Amino acid sequence: MMISTKGRYALRIMVDLAQHDGDLPVCVREIAMRQDISGKYMEQIISVLARAGLLRSVRGAQGGYHLAKAPEEITVGMILRATEGDLAPAECVSGNGQPCERSGACPSRAVFEKVYSAINGVIDGVTLIDLMPEGESMPEKTRRARPCV
Repeated sequence: MMISTKGRYALRIMVDLAQHDGDLPVCVREIAMRQDISGKYMEQIISVLARAGLLRSVRGAQGGYHLAKAPEEITVGMILRATEGDLAPAECVSGNGQPCERSGACPSRAVFEKVYSAINGVIDGVTLIDLMPEGESMPEKTRRARPCV
């Protein structure tokens, strides 16, 4: 199992938002510049994250995005499942997978279940706060000199 560019970028975007989210929403352009991600590709990722309820948008000249929840409430698992889907190593252990005709006698299924459980345990146990660089905290108040366009 490999995490795609979309999943990796989504994590970077969400950590950036956690670091810079304040009174004013964070502009896509600002995140794109800080993270060196194409604005067009970032919009696609942000759209997925917003549909998953992880971001909320603010329209207008001072528009942009806020985290929909506190950073300590958003796990890596939530972000990766929104962008990658189910992270099961095999379809037979996936939450949406079809039961395999050999599942009762398959020697590999137990291993796949352990791998899946370990993956979920790790990604559901790490929040955005855990990913923020040490010593950095949430901004107190954000003031933007110019409108975000």
